[in-house]
Formats: sequence, C-alpha cells, structure tokens
Amino acid sequence: MTDKLDVTDKLDWPAMMRAGMLGLGLKPAEFWALTPAELRLLLGQTGAAAPLNRAGLDALLAAYPDHVKESDDDGSGRDRSAG
Repeated sequence: MTDKLDVTDKLDWPAMMRAGMLGLGLKPAEFWALTPAELRLLLGQTGAAAPLNRAGLDALLAAYPDHVKESDDDGSGRDRSAG
C-alpha cells in the first residue's frame, strides 16, 4: 500500500483541456507546459475572496453604523470642561 497521491484520479483532464485549449486558445504544447495552478490562474480561479458587493456592504453598514456622537469635543484635543 502506498501513501502517494495519484493526481490523475483527482483532476478532470478533459475539462481542463477544453478550458485551456478551447476557452483560452492555448496550443497543446502551451497547455501541457502549465501547472494546474497556473491554468487555474489563467482561468481566473485564484481562490481569492470575491470583491465586496452591495449585500456585503449593507451587512457591514448594519454591523458598524456611522454615528455622530454629541459631546463637548470640538476636535481640538483640549478639555473644554476645565474652564
């Protein structure tokens, strides 16, 4: 028994070939020169978080609303209560 990972069982090569050669227009030699990670990068699948959308912004606004606090602070850093 071996602990080696057989990547041929894990990757959908026909789908990757279609994406690379048909979708991206790569030549076979260019496709086979890429690593799977490089192909995913070219396809825009970086694993990075999606950009903030309106629903995400609304959730942040609800969680952290902007409030104007009424106080004696005029922004100068001076203590106005001490006369």
